[in-house]
Amino acid sequence: MTTKITNQLKEKLPKHVTIFEVGPRDGLQNEPHLASLGSKATTLKIELINALSETGLRHIESGAFVSPKMIPTMADSSSVMSQINRQPQVCYSALTPNLKGLEAAINVNTNEIAVFTSCSETFTQKNINASISESIKRFEPVIAVAHQHLLPIRAYLSCVMDCPYEGKTSAAQVTSIAQTLIDMGCYQVSLGDTIGTGTPLRVAYLLEAMHKQIIASAIAVHFHDSYGQALANIYQALQMEITTIDSSVAGLGGCPYAPGASGNVATEDVLYLCQGLGIDTGVDLKKVSAIGHAFCTQLGIRSQSKVSSVMAHP
Repeated sequence: MTTKITNQLKEKLPKHVTIFEVGPRDGLQNEPHLASLGSKATTLKIELINALSETGLRHIESGAFVSPKMIPTMADSSSVMSQINRQPQVCYSALTPNLKGLEAAINVNTNEIAVFTSCSETFTQKNINASISESIKRFEPVIAVAHQHLLPIRAYLSCVMDCPYEGKTSAAQVTSIAQTLIDMGCYQVSLGDTIGTGTPLRVAYLLEAMHKQIIASAIAVHFHDSYGQALANIYQALQMEITTIDSSVAGLGGCPYAPGASGNVATEDVLYLCQGLGIDTGVDLKKVSAIGHAFCTQLGIRSQSKVSSVMAHP
């Protein structure tokens, strides 16, 4: 039996959300265990993406066309993208920071590309050796060519809550950069809580500020679980018209700014939350859980998903 309060809560929630799976790229790019596997790592990535393609997921970030010196674990992205068994209903995306990367992505029929910048000047300098404005300027030719090839463009915006070097980030800064990226031609900006320090009230404050200027469908959320707040923050975002959630199978991907802490929120845990809220995702939780558990076993690591851990030991 529902009550007035229960009905009011349900009314604030969306009927359907899109799960944007980032495990094969964002989750694995800093995975130290891959380095010792050589060509087997490529095989494991292909098998992971193929398996995830059969779960009902519609968006799978599958690679990054970046300098192998900067991110060696993504050096095989062309090989991975050219060998996966593509499902027609799945969009296979990749990170492409420059024209060279975009060309490589186009050559292997990438369905969508992503660009990346930050709300923090110091973070941007340390990560890509450029200011925020310089990083955005670099995207202009990438976005122009992508549009010529009719490729959708998504943007990742990091440090939307806090920066490990500069502290708190203002909502005005986040909104301004997000609007610039949308004006340039990005269909959506994914808001990254890079060090996982956000809490629901701070999320509400940021989204309230952004909604005054940017439509909700142009905003996605990408919460890290370093301080155990990711699901609470996602629940808050769901109550504020957000319908795209980034997550990583088995919670792949640690937080380099909080040693020992988990990074990406686990897809399994997000699916369980949505299931409990009566929100349709179109994704099979049991399949994703089994895939995450099997992959972690092959890699010799422990799944960060609490849901998967329970489902693996009924």
